[in-house]
Amino acid sequence: MELDEFIDRHPRLWHMAEIENWQLIQEHGLLSTSALLDLFEYEGAARHVIEAAFRPESVVIEHPDLGKAVVRDQRPMISDSVVARYLDELSPEEWYRTLNRRVFFWVRERRLEKLLAAGLYRKRPHIVLVLDTRRLLARHLNRVTLSPLNSGAIFPAGKARRGPQTFSSFDDYPWSERIGQPEPVVELAVDHAVPTIADFLVDASERQAPPKH
Repeated sequence: MELDEFIDRHPRLWHMAEIENWQLIQEHGLLSTSALLDLFEYEGAARHVIEAAFRPESVVIEHPDLGKAVVRDQRPMISDSVVARYLDELSPEEWYRTLNRRVFFWVRERRLEKLLAAGLYRKRPHIVLVLDTRRLLARHLNRVTLSPLNSGAIFPAGKARRGPQTFSSFDDYPWSERIGQPEPVVELAVDHAVPTIADFLVDASERQAPPKH
């Protein structure tokens, strides 16, 4: 697929952020977990348990000058043992580090809506950021990877393998295998951080899934 065709298909990207992090995002951009831990000067064991281990619950980190930020849980990955069962060539620790160094975006809004409605999140509002794909790729394409699956969740029934092959640059993405699939691309990720988020922002709004009837 040519880059312009991809942008025409996906002119917008969606990211769901914790409300508590919104001020920090405006000041420092969208940060991966690793970049956030760099900013908050976390090192050693305190960093390892967040960056390289399974997070069953969200974690609040603190800094004397920056205040607090929330690092979201990884509960959709279920457990270390489940993650290990679906990994190729990587240990669970390596997989967590692979995820935590990226900022993730959905290329379809319905994926964002599904996440908002998930049991873990539906009872509270989040900040939803909508970014302009063309502007983002014009500046950060060399740090972008694409994924054909939801890398942050494990669905045992699906049996999708994960590993180094999960994330590919735009040019190396397996387009020939994916064209014709309902969702050729599921996620777009940027390595480390997206600073100056205002340069790409189309909309930022507080959203919550509608109540179940």
